[in-house]
Amino acid sequence: MRPHHNLDVWKKAVDFSVEIYRFTEKFPKEERFGLTSQIRRAAVSIAANISEGAGRKSNKDFLRFLSMAQGSASELETEVLIAHRLGYLDEREIKEIREKLDDIGRMITGLCRYLEQKATSTTIND
Repeated sequence: MRPHHNLDVWKKAVDFSVEIYRFTEKFPKEERFGLTSQIRRAAVSIAANISEGAGRKSNKDFLRFLSMAQGSASELETEVLIAHRLGYLDEREIKEIREKLDDIGRMITGLCRYLEQKATSTTIND
C-alpha cells in the first residue's frame, strides 16, 4: 500500500473531490470548460498533492506538496464563492463545501506541524 493510503486527510480529500463533482453536475452546460472544470481540477489537486508529497523521500518535499494542497484549497474556495454568487450553488451547498474545506485545511495544517516537529526533533537528536 502506498503511504498516502494511510492518511485520513487524503481519504477526506478524495471523498470531497467526488462530492464536488456531484455539486458541479448541475452547473450550466456553458460552464463545462470554464468554472466547472476549474472547480473540479482544484478539488482533485488537493488530494493529488497530498498523495504526491507522501510519496516523496523527504519531509521537506512532503511539506512543499502540502503547501500546494493548501493553495488548491484556497483556489477552490474562491471558485465556489464565485459559483455561489452566480447562483450555481445555494446557501446550504456553499456552507457544506466551506465546512469540509476548512476541515481538510485544518488536517493539512496539523500534518504540516507534525512533519515540522519531526524534522526539528530529528535535527536536535542528531
